[in-house]
Amino acid sequence: MRTVGVPHPRLPLPEAGQGDDLAAFQTWLEEAIPLLPHLGLEGMAWQDDTLVWELTLAPNLNDKGTGFGGSLNAQTTLIGWCWVTLWLRARQRQQDVVVAEASQRFLAPVRGDYRLECCPQDRHAAATLAERLDERGKGRITLLQRLYCGKRLCLEACGDYAVLPEA
Repeated sequence: MRTVGVPHPRLPLPEAGQGDDLAAFQTWLEEAIPLLPHLGLEGMAWQDDTLVWELTLAPNLNDKGTGFGGSLNAQTTLIGWCWVTLWLRARQRQQDVVVAEASQRFLAPVRGDYRLECCPQDRHAAATLAERLDERGKGRITLLQRLYCGKRLCLEACGDYAVLPEA
């Protein structure tokens, strides 16, 4: 059980040149963020530079029987945090990541299980972040999140994530 004010132990970095085992990362994440096991995350995968989550609707229902905006908001924020954290880990960096700003636009009700995708806002964003980290030890990146129920786009979100200097 987590204790308020006590950081959760970090997950060891993967071996250089190796990506994270996403199932092991998800298990660690479920321990580190107690809300996560209640959000219906079935699995995560990389598709090029896009982190993709598969989610079930049942634990995220609102009173109308559709997706609860608060859950969807939490998921968009968290997938962005995971994108940056996993990106850093692949580069052998263990730095704290925080969301600095986020916005969502709800386009259609979520009426079934869904897919959440997260990628950089522009194709140069990751390279720019890498340069800033090398120069200053900290940086920011803007990520886009899109939620699809089948082929229907139901939610678009945007988050600005800050990578803090190493302690």
